[in-house]
Amino acid sequence: MTLNATSGNACPLPMKPTSNGGFQGDNPLDFALPLAILQICLVFLVTRGLAYLLRPLRQPRVIAEIVGGIILGPSAMGRNKSYLQAVFPPRSLTVLDTLANFGLLFFLFQAGLELDPKSLRKTRKQAMGIAIAGISLPFALGIGSSFILRDTIAKGVDSAAFLVFMGVALSITAFPVLARILAELKLLTTNVGRMAMSAAAVNDIAAWILLALAVALSGNSQSPLVSLWVFLSGCGFVVCSILIVPPIFKWVTQRCHEGEPVEEIYICATLVTVLAAGFVTDAIGIHAMFGSFVIGVLVPKDGPFASAVVEKLEDLVSGIFLPLYFVSSGLKTDVATIQGLQSWGLLALVIFTACFGKIVGTTVVSLSCKVPLNEALALGFLMNSKGLVELIVLNIGKDRKVLNDQTFAIMVLMALFTTFITTPLVMVVYKPARKSKLAVYKYKTIERKNTNSQLMILACFHSARNIPSMINLIEASRGTQNRDALCVYAMHLKEFSERSSSILMVHKARKNGLPFFNKRHHADSDYVVFAFEAYRQLSQVSIRPMTAISSMTNMHEDICATAERKRAAIIILPFHKHQRLDGSLETTRNDYKLVNRRVLEHAPCSVGILVDRGLGGSSHVSASNVSYCITVLFFGGGDDREALAYGARMAEHPGIRLVVLHFVVEPQIAGEIVRVDVGESCTTRLISEDEEVLSEFKLKIAGDDSITYEEKAVNDAAETVAIICECNQCNLFLVGLKPEGEVAYALKRSEHQELGPVGGLLVSQDFPTIASVLVLQQYHNGVPTKFEIELDT
Repeated sequence: MTLNATSGNACPLPMKPTSNGGFQGDNPLDFALPLAILQICLVFLVTRGLAYLLRPLRQPRVIAEIVGGIILGPSAMGRNKSYLQAVFPPRSLTVLDTLANFGLLFFLFQAGLELDPKSLRKTRKQAMGIAIAGISLPFALGIGSSFILRDTIAKGVDSAAFLVFMGVALSITAFPVLARILAELKLLTTNVGRMAMSAAAVNDIAAWILLALAVALSGNSQSPLVSLWVFLSGCGFVVCSILIVPPIFKWVTQRCHEGEPVEEIYICATLVTVLAAGFVTDAIGIHAMFGSFVIGVLVPKDGPFASAVVEKLEDLVSGIFLPLYFVSSGLKTDVATIQGLQSWGLLALVIFTACFGKIVGTTVVSLSCKVPLNEALALGFLMNSKGLVELIVLNIGKDRKVLNDQTFAIMVLMALFTTFITTPLVMVVYKPARKSKLAVYKYKTIERKNTNSQLMILACFHSARNIPSMINLIEASRGTQNRDALCVYAMHLKEFSERSSSILMVHKARKNGLPFFNKRHHADSDYVVFAFEAYRQLSQVSIRPMTAISSMTNMHEDICATAERKRAAIIILPFHKHQRLDGSLETTRNDYKLVNRRVLEHAPCSVGILVDRGLGGSSHVSASNVSYCITVLFFGGGDDREALAYGARMAEHPGIRLVVLHFVVEPQIAGEIVRVDVGESCTTRLISEDEEVLSEFKLKIAGDDSITYEEKAVNDAAETVAIICECNQCNLFLVGLKPEGEVAYALKRSEHQELGPVGGLLVSQDFPTIASVLVLQQYHNGVPTKFEIELDT
C-alpha cells in the first residue's frame, strides 16, 4: 500500500490504537480502536436489521450477513468513496481482518463441536451414498466449469489449485446452515432431516479434506514437493491430534458433572489449545482455522463440558465477531466487476452447474435407494445450501491469488443464490407439517361417559425443576390400579435457536417427538429419561419420555401435532412462572407464556396449565405415601365440568381426599353480582348440562368418605373470595379457565388471561396459599380460544 505525498511515494503511518478525543483535535476515525468499534456496531445494525426483514421468508441468518457484507462493501455503499475512506479505509482492513479471522477461528471450533464422529460411524449406507453423490458430481462439474472460467475471466491463475478450489466450492454443503434450515422447517427429526444431517456431516468432513489439499496446492512456491510437504504435515497434525487430544479431554469431561459449573481452568485451557492448534496449522501453511476445527471435532460431546464451552463462546463469536468475516468478504466483493454478457452468462453457468450437480446427483441416488420422489427432491435442495464454509473457501482462494475479483464476485453470488432458494423450494416439494390426516379419535376430554377408558396425557415441561411436581401430578391422575388406565407422554420442550449449542442439543435428542426406547444411545447424564424410567418401573403407569426441539414462535405446533398424533385427551403445560424460596412467583420466560396461549388456542384436546408450588415436595412421592387434599371450585360451564371430571378421577387414588365446592347464587341477587344476558337457550343448555353432571357425580360419590361435596350460596364476589380463602390449606386446586354463571362473571378479571379469573385469583400475591393450581380448558369441538392483546408484564 502506498500513499502519494508531496515528497513522493511513502508507506502510510500505522494507525495508533486510541485517540486523545475530539476536544483535543483528534479524529476518532483515524485510530484503530474507535474505528473498529464503529465498524462492529455498523455491521451489527445492518446484519441484524436484514435478518429481521428476511425473517418472514424463513431465511437463515447467514443470508442476512452475506447480503449485509455486500451492501457495506464496494458493490453498494462503498460506491461512495468518502464513506469507504472514512469507515473502511485500507489501512484499517488489517485490524478488521484480524478480528474477523479471530472470530472465525473460534467459530470453526464450535462447528467442529457440532460434528459428532460417533454419529458418522453410525451413518447408514443410504446417507453415505447420498453424501458421496452430493460431493462427486458437483466436484466433477466444478472442475469442468473451471476450464471455461480459466479460458475467459481467470487467465493466468495456478491451474491445479484453481481446479480444486472450484470443485470444492461447488461440492460444499454448509452443515450449520442446513441444521438451522431444517429446524426452521420443522424437519430436524423427520426421515429427510436425519438423512440430510448425516449426509451433510460426511460432506463437511470431505470438503475440509479437499480444502486442505487445495490450500496446500495454492502456495507461493513453484515446487510441487513443497505442496506435498504441506499436505503431509497437515495429515501428521491430524494424526497426532487424534492420538493426544481425545484422552486429555475425556479426562476433563469426567471431572465435569451435570448441574455443576465447569471450572474456569478447563475452559481457558481449551481455548488456549484451540489457539495453539491454529498457530501450528498456520505455521505448516494450511490455515489457522483447520487446527481449531480439528480440535472441535475431537472434543468429546458427552456430558456438560462441550455445551459449557460453547455457551462461553457462541454469543460473542457468532453475534459480534463472525459477522465481521462476512463484511470482510463483502469488502472484497464488487458486483460491478461482473460486466457484459459474457460475465453474466458465466454467473448463470456457475449457478446452474452448482445446482444441477447437487440436486440431480442427490435426487438420483436417493431415488435409487427407494426414497419417495418428494423426499428425494427435498434432500437435493437441502444439500444445495451453502453458507459460511463456502465463503471461507472463496476467501482463502482470493487471498492466495487463485480467484480474481470477478471470479470471486461470481462465486459469492452463487453461494448467496443457492442458499436463498433452499427454504422456498423445500417448502414447495415437501410439507410434512400439514394437518394430520389421522382419523378423529374419540376421547379428547377427561369428561366422558366411559370413565374406565384409558386416559392419554401429554405432559410438557421445560427443565428439571418441573419434573417432580409433574410426576406427582401423574401419580395422582392414575386413579385405578389398572395398568392400562393411564398412558403418559412426557415431552421435554427445548428451544432451537441460531446459537451453536442448538446443534449439540439436536445430537443429544435426535428422537424428536418419539419415545427414547433405546436407552443405550443416550448419555448417562440424561436425567429426564432416567427420572421417568424410574417412575415407570415403580408405578402402574405407561410413561414415555419425548423431546420437542423448536423455536419459541412455533413450539406450540409441535405440542399440538404430538397431542393429535398420540390421541391425547389433555395437554398439561407448566405455567411461565416458578416459585421462589420466599413463596412468590418469578417469571421464567415470557416466551413460554405465549407458547401456552397458542396451545390453548390451537389444541386438538383439553389443556391444563399447572402453576407449580411444589406439589408433593421436591421429589417423587411413592404411591403408598401420597396424601393430598384436592379442591375443585365449580361455578359452571364446560371448563369447570372438565375440572370436576379430573378431580373425580384423582379421587380414585387411595391417598387423595377430594373437596368439591359448588358456588350458587342466593335467591335474592345483591351486591356486585349482575345478571348477564348470554341468550336464553344457551343458558338453559348450560344449566341442564351442569345439573346432569352434578347429579351423576353426587350419585356416584354416595357413601364415599374420601369425597366431600358442598354447595356454597353467595351474594357477591367478596363472599366467593372469602369462601375460597377458607380452603387454602389444600395441596392442589382444580379450576376451569372460563367458568360460567353469574357468580363467575362477578369475579375480577385476571392479569393472566391464560389462567382465567379463578386461577388468577389463586396465584395472586394477595391470596394466602401454598397450594398448586391446575387450570383446565375443555376441548370445545375445535372452537378456538381467543385472548385479548395485552402488554407483557
